[in-house]
Order: sequence, then structure tokens, then C-alpha cells
Amino acid sequence: MSSITVLGFDYGTKSIGIAIGQSLTGSANPLLSIKAVDGIPKWEEIGLLIEEWKPDLVVVGLPLNMDGSEQEMTQRAKKFANRINGRFGIKIATQDERLTTADAKARLFEMGGYKALTKGQVDAMSAVLIIESYFENLY
Repeated sequence: MSSITVLGFDYGTKSIGIAIGQSLTGSANPLLSIKAVDGIPKWEEIGLLIEEWKPDLVVVGLPLNMDGSEQEMTQRAKKFANRINGRFGIKIATQDERLTTADAKARLFEMGGYKALTKGQVDAMSAVLIIESYFENLY
């Protein structure tokens, strides 16, 4: 099976974390976080990332309640994923992200202590975990 490149998004109303991953290694790296205004990013910024990385797939984290039920943010994240598909014609997938923020903080803390815990880095690391959990669920 050939390797696919995946761009992952940790969707938020003020900030959207972004990571890049490879199915071959099943791993991902944080890229950056972009600002959003009430959940709406600057689409040009996302367009530039798509041009640069040429992903085969975009994975958007789905914020669910702990019992697995949907909330308002779940719908907004789905809408965001659909907009990426509509604007850029890229295949999209969604991934349950219930525990990613806590995991991201723990992983960043291991790497760099409290200094590593800026909001932007937490969001980008959350996007890494979204991609990695997506890969884990594929196999």
C-alpha cells in the first residue's frame, strides 16, 4: 500500500491546530496553529498549506461529549471539514478527538515542561494526535 499524506486539523472557534502525517510511518508532526474568527479561518492560509503539502486526505478532529454524543462544536467541525472538501476538492475524514487536548498537553510537557504549553503548540499537537489516532483506527 502506498503512503498517503494527511493534513490534520484540530478545529476551534479561535484557533485551529494543524499537523502533517504520513500513513507509511503512522506518525505526524505539528505544523502550526492559525487564528479563526468565530470558527472561520483565513481560507487563503489553508489553501497555502494544501499547496505546500499536497495532502491526499484531510482529517478533522470531531469534538464529542465524553459519552460519544454530539455537541454544537461537533456540527461546526463537520461543517469546517465539508468546506475544505468543497473549496479544495480534497477527500476528508473525521476522527473522534475526545482525549486529544489532555494527551497533547501531557506529550508537550514531557518534551519541554511548562514552557512548551503555549495554546498554539497544544492545538498543533492535538492535530498530531488526531492524525495518529486516525492511522491507528485504519489498521
